[in-house]
Amino acid sequence: MARLCTLASSSGGNSTYISSVGGDIIIDVGISYKDFAQALEIAGGDINKIKAVAITHNHGDHIKGLKPFLNKVKVPLIASEETLNFLCAHGYVPTGTQMIAADNGVELGDVFVDFFKTSHDADGSGGYVVNFANGTRAAVCTDLGIMTDDIRQKLYGCNALLIESNHDVEMVRCCSRPESTKLRILSDVGHLSNNACASELPNLLKSGATRIVLGHLSTDNNTPVLARSTAKTMLSQIGAQDGVDYILEVAKPKTVGVTVF
Repeated sequence: MARLCTLASSSGGNSTYISSVGGDIIIDVGISYKDFAQALEIAGGDINKIKAVAITHNHGDHIKGLKPFLNKVKVPLIASEETLNFLCAHGYVPTGTQMIAADNGVELGDVFVDFFKTSHDADGSGGYVVNFANGTRAAVCTDLGIMTDDIRQKLYGCNALLIESNHDVEMVRCCSRPESTKLRILSDVGHLSNNACASELPNLLKSGATRIVLGHLSTDNNTPVLARSTAKTMLSQIGAQDGVDYILEVAKPKTVGVTVF
């Protein structure tokens, strides 16, 4: 049995815990070490079983707590070469930390961590698919900008998936943020909207993703109800029912959410 647990998921901080018999992987540490340790304990995780930490990109809400984490938890750091260079240059990596470039995937015993690139506005930005020895696969796919065919190919066949459903387009257009910020959010290097996310879900479900977590929701340009309803509406168009054909969850900013697959 494997688990995907969101420890934090918002523009304020992101961290995901993926666990199986083959070992535990942390994706991003965008929260303090104290908050991380508390969330991991609530999720039933064990720091001593963590095999590695993988970083998606260099924005603060994904790396804020990385250095304290690596000072406490002596595990390899996985990221794209560009992200590793940034982290080293800006003092996020303690001396002696083993660093592994993710670009061609990383084998950790009987766990294989596969990397894919995203178009988000951070050099080396990407996501991960964690492949376990029993054939189960889980993916973390946020901060996308746009969905590409390369990303789709990586996600197809995953059993569980954390996917970005960041904002409602009309809420962004009508909000009080600066026009430049709105344009960034809605651009190909910004974030995936509810509609863009929902349009991908039918094919992902058909490929095996029966456990779906909507994540990285904007706190002021989205709501959990809206993100969920948009996704369910799209899935209903192929006759799929929540709780029967799939289980759909919405990650909260700090509340631990557990998906078993």
